[in-house]
Amino acid sequence: MASPGLYRRALPSPAIEFASREGKKLFGEALERGTMEGFFKLISYYQTQSEPAYCGLATLSVVLNALAIDPGRKWKGPWRWFDESMLDCCEPLAKIKSEGITFGKVACLARCNGAKVEALRSDQSSANDFRDRVFSCSSSEGCHVIVSYHRTPLNQTGIGHFSPVGGYHAERDMVLVLDVARFKYPPHWVPLTLLWEGMSTIDQTTGLRRGYMIISRLNRAPSILYTVSCRHQGWSSVAKFLTEDVPQLLKSEELKDIQEALSVVFKSPPSELRRLITWIAEVRRQEDWESHIERGGERKACYQGTVKTGGGSEQGVDVLVPFCQREPSRLCLSNEGHCIGTHPSTADVLTVLLLALPSHTWSGIKEEKLRVEVLSLLTTEDLPPLLQEEEDEHNQWPFI
Repeated sequence: MASPGLYRRALPSPAIEFASREGKKLFGEALERGTMEGFFKLISYYQTQSEPAYCGLATLSVVLNALAIDPGRKWKGPWRWFDESMLDCCEPLAKIKSEGITFGKVACLARCNGAKVEALRSDQSSANDFRDRVFSCSSSEGCHVIVSYHRTPLNQTGIGHFSPVGGYHAERDMVLVLDVARFKYPPHWVPLTLLWEGMSTIDQTTGLRRGYMIISRLNRAPSILYTVSCRHQGWSSVAKFLTEDVPQLLKSEELKDIQEALSVVFKSPPSELRRLITWIAEVRRQEDWESHIERGGERKACYQGTVKTGGGSEQGVDVLVPFCQREPSRLCLSNEGHCIGTHPSTADVLTVLLLALPSHTWSGIKEEKLRVEVLSLLTTEDLPPLLQEEEDEHNQWPFI
């Protein structure tokens, strides 16, 4: 006989249902006091998790869409839009579906999909700090809070859960949780201290505390020439190569010098590496170039083309690309013995990623003098400021 299943759960005290008379009263008071500013963006994109273990993915989809972050890739048809099915650059969806997702992996997903993330476990913060951050984000549209908590302190069934915070009532010290498991519990107000208690529990999967994240738009200068994107579907194989294969290759070889150490890495990059780059090229109007040449300047290698201006007319442009000649290898496309195609090459991308790897990646090098030399070569302290910023961004990716 088929199981009748479950239809929702009764919301236990002390939570207050958002749509109840008291819940509406709390909403009105908080709205009047200015601590529901972030609510309207969130509620516009609020969704129910599509799988029982997709609470982290649904929560992140809501927040990324609320912040109007462009995914940079299509969802369906011509539309670019964040959906749970697109959030797989840090963990395979099949694994998330069966096991759920950890705090660190949700932070990783947020970062690699274009958000600025401040992730704080409960042992790195305090209830007062959390209250201040909730108040700040609830009073603006510029950031949103994601909470990772255990349901037991709230007298709710289930274990670990993720949801966005929709607002804050300062006088009652209550937080509006926009629960993405709407098939189970509706949005509800809970005492901030109890929510903090749920965030102070240990995730048995990792042995680490749960906590909260402040998610906002990432405002940073573009890369000098390009940026590496982990949104591409091939990123998981590249991440595996960098974090698992490279250390193993370094351990298995008797390396004598820097050239041999780097050759081990550069001779076998995954094919997906080439497709992980997004160009940010220098573009100049054609008339600007003519003026530049008249003043004695040199016209460097470039592509010519047109772009649409704001008024709808076409504007001729030259797109600068770096110019160099290299011997052909697996790291570039070749024709008649010369590397061809636009830059950056696979070697350029791999270099940027290698600079971002943690120092323990190279610990497998048996010769201590060589290991020290490699680490010295890969230090980012003397890089130009913009390239340092690019590397700092990559260093935040937990899976690198």
